[in-house]
Amino acid sequence: MSERERWATRIGLILAAAGNAVGLGNFLRFPVQAAQNGGGAFMIPYFIAFLLLGIPLMWVEWAIGRHGGRFHHGHLPGMFDVIWRNPLAKYIGVLGLFVSSIIMIYYCYIESWTLAYSFFSITKTYFGLTDFDSMTGFLKSYQGIQKGYFSSLLPAYIFLLITLLANFYILKRGIARGIELLAKIGMPLLIILAIALAIRVVTLGTPDPVNFPDRNVEEGFAFIWNPNFSMLGDAKIWLAAAGQIFFTLSVGMGTLEAYASYLREEDDIALNGLSTASTNEFVEVFLGGSIAIPVAVAFFGVPATLEIAKGGAFNLGFVSMPLIFQKLPFGDFFGCIWFFLLFIAGITSSVAMVQPLIAFLKEQFKISHNKATTYIGIGTFISVNLVVIFLKYGFLDELDYWAGTFFLVLIGFLEVVIFAWIWGMDKGWKEITSGADIKIPRFFYYVIKYITPFYILAILVYWGITDAIPTLLMENIPAEQIPYRWGARLFMLLVFSGLCFMVYKAWKLNKPEYN
Repeated sequence: MSERERWATRIGLILAAAGNAVGLGNFLRFPVQAAQNGGGAFMIPYFIAFLLLGIPLMWVEWAIGRHGGRFHHGHLPGMFDVIWRNPLAKYIGVLGLFVSSIIMIYYCYIESWTLAYSFFSITKTYFGLTDFDSMTGFLKSYQGIQKGYFSSLLPAYIFLLITLLANFYILKRGIARGIELLAKIGMPLLIILAIALAIRVVTLGTPDPVNFPDRNVEEGFAFIWNPNFSMLGDAKIWLAAAGQIFFTLSVGMGTLEAYASYLREEDDIALNGLSTASTNEFVEVFLGGSIAIPVAVAFFGVPATLEIAKGGAFNLGFVSMPLIFQKLPFGDFFGCIWFFLLFIAGITSSVAMVQPLIAFLKEQFKISHNKATTYIGIGTFISVNLVVIFLKYGFLDELDYWAGTFFLVLIGFLEVVIFAWIWGMDKGWKEITSGADIKIPRFFYYVIKYITPFYILAILVYWGITDAIPTLLMENIPAEQIPYRWGARLFMLLVFSGLCFMVYKAWKLNKPEYN
């Protein structure tokens, strides 16, 4: 069997894994979630979920990945088949390929918006649009949702093509010369840009002391960090915190396992996994929490910022921030930095989403790296057209809810059960601690075996009781969107079925080696 690719350096691996985790959610989704869910009170269940869900799942996924790599598997179907010798195992693993593929399809389109807005900022394209309605119209016009500033979808397609070409060029270069090189350049640049923007926010003071003396950046930080302890009794806050941990660490996608499969057998995963999680938390909590919401409060006040937060991450990133940049000296420059920062965060995550499928095609069908990357690139471009064309009908939202939310939690539950209960926690603990550069407290043995799976199960049960029926029946969806959302579900079913068939054929062609 031929030698697999390997990471060239340890720092490159950690930065690549951190880049997988650090994405648009760190700078857009996290501050919105915190603002919507009690400010500082949100951080209590957030850090509890980080300790009991995030870190344990991070170690579980690194352990599954490194173990699977011994058998030349860089994808969940092969990894689950190795640790659970059951015909069902590989089909459960298909969920990992499915989720990462679906998320990539719509994520790369959102990622292309950040590149476009970086260009629009430095060229002052949106300058002169000074209220929420006009800036919202600018965004919707760019997306093709309504007529307005842009007469067609051509600009959106141009930036989408650039984004796809950048992603698949990096992927064609492979692990060490592509993904790792991107991480070594992109992650330090991202952190430098984020620190620069955070410093600019901290030094903002009171933007308009004459007309709005009560609007200042200090109030902005107080808004996001002061705890509203009365909200801790609301189960939805705890669910939101757990969901953010899944989303921000990119667990439940099969991407971390794919990265870990390129480790050597003796390589550490304990410290590497903890370093990855810690880097992500630094970027999310200290940098992501210090830019968008505090600056919005300083310019618009608390009531308006609450409305912005209710509108979601897109309103915060693509509507309120461009309005703010027009009010700042050198706003075109800072706007360019902000959106390019988001682009870097996006591309370091999106390349990770494709890697499991590339590994699957190469390892199971013996397809060359270039061909595998090309086939997936073509498939992604064809599929993303559905998102572009049907965006206004909720097509993207439907994909995001199921692939980017529900199935992340479901896969997290399944993988920890397979790891700790079917494979066995003694074997799992030995795998996690083998070659470890730090001593992991025995406490986490019991967390992984008992607390983590039951914590996730409680989330799934609560969803089943409160949201399952209305969500499945689309009770709160506008009538004109319902056919297109069913179309999105059909599309996901076809993708999942196609992947299952590919796994079936792959195991017929190549009987797995377990020794």
